[in-house]
Amino acid sequence: MKQSVNILLSGGGTGGHIYPAIAIANELKNRIPNAKFLFVGASDRMEMEKVPQAGYEIKGLNISGIQRSLSFRNLSFPFKLIQSLYRAKQIIKKFKPNIVIGTGGFASGPTLFMANKNNIPSVIQEQNSYPGITNKLLAKKAQKICVAYDGLEKYFPKEKIIKTGNPVRQDLLEISKKRKEGIQFYNLDENKKTMIVLGGSLGARVVNQIIEKNLDKILANNVQLIWQSGKLYYEDYKKYNDKKGVQVHSFVRRMDLLYAAADIIISRAGASSISELCIVGKPVIFIPSPNVAEDHQTKNALSITTQNAALMVKENELENFQKVLDDLIQDGDKQNLLKINIKKLAMPNATNQIVDEIEKLIK
Repeated sequence: MKQSVNILLSGGGTGGHIYPAIAIANELKNRIPNAKFLFVGASDRMEMEKVPQAGYEIKGLNISGIQRSLSFRNLSFPFKLIQSLYRAKQIIKKFKPNIVIGTGGFASGPTLFMANKNNIPSVIQEQNSYPGITNKLLAKKAQKICVAYDGLEKYFPKEKIIKTGNPVRQDLLEISKKRKEGIQFYNLDENKKTMIVLGGSLGARVVNQIIEKNLDKILANNVQLIWQSGKLYYEDYKKYNDKKGVQVHSFVRRMDLLYAAADIIISRAGASSISELCIVGKPVIFIPSPNVAEDHQTKNALSITTQNAALMVKENELENFQKVLDDLIQDGDKQNLLKINIKKLAMPNATNQIVDEIEKLIK
């Protein structure tokens, strides 16, 4: 391997794109201690905070996505794209990467496009069961495409696809041994079922609303609740911290202990969340967001629910949420079946397998 290896990573917008990129960087750093790392993100998104917190340098592009509805903001998109392509070109010229890795998000498109144009090897880490248009276009020039689901040869060149799964937090691999610690950490009653609600890194308005609407009915099942509302909505829901058996958090830092303490999980259906939940192996009800490109969260959730490994309630069917939840809480056999089936879908070695493919290209 070369004495000096420069590794460029691009991914962001949500935790589902950022944390896989950081996990890949951490494993590469373990294997190639003298490597230099640089991240490229969107200048106004959460990666500009999260990546430096993880110990890596990041450069920002002034890029955003196209609004799905008619919006004057779309008029600026071509100018931002041209500006971002030029900025990505300058970053690549100065950093001279040996390889570029894209995990999705607004900044990945310009970064990998310019890397491909300069004949720099690239790897796409596609988290979803239905890829976006950007990755479909980038796939033509990428050397490897690491995926988490079967059937993606419909969208990508078959010979480039490696099924690895999605990188997950390594501290989740041992949560079965942490249940007592999790109960103590969150000051829970060990004689009650614990339900946790996850709206994603930014929170989810509709999920928060349905929990608020049904809060008394949920608690009537002798259930205690840990509710991650998201920073955007915390001020609206923190008042419920005064209610017995309810904890509202803007953000959860010890996810391993939260998962360890959980008995039932309500979650969005982002790809990284699903990969984590397969490893966690607890009964899950997915409420996929319909407000994402190509409705990929619903497709992600279907890949699990069709294998009888989780339940799903779509946003336009939320009048059924409480009944689905009540039935699950009262049906121990159903809970055990979902645990067994979702655990079968876990791919805990994803990070190592992805980095194996990256190392081959660097060599």
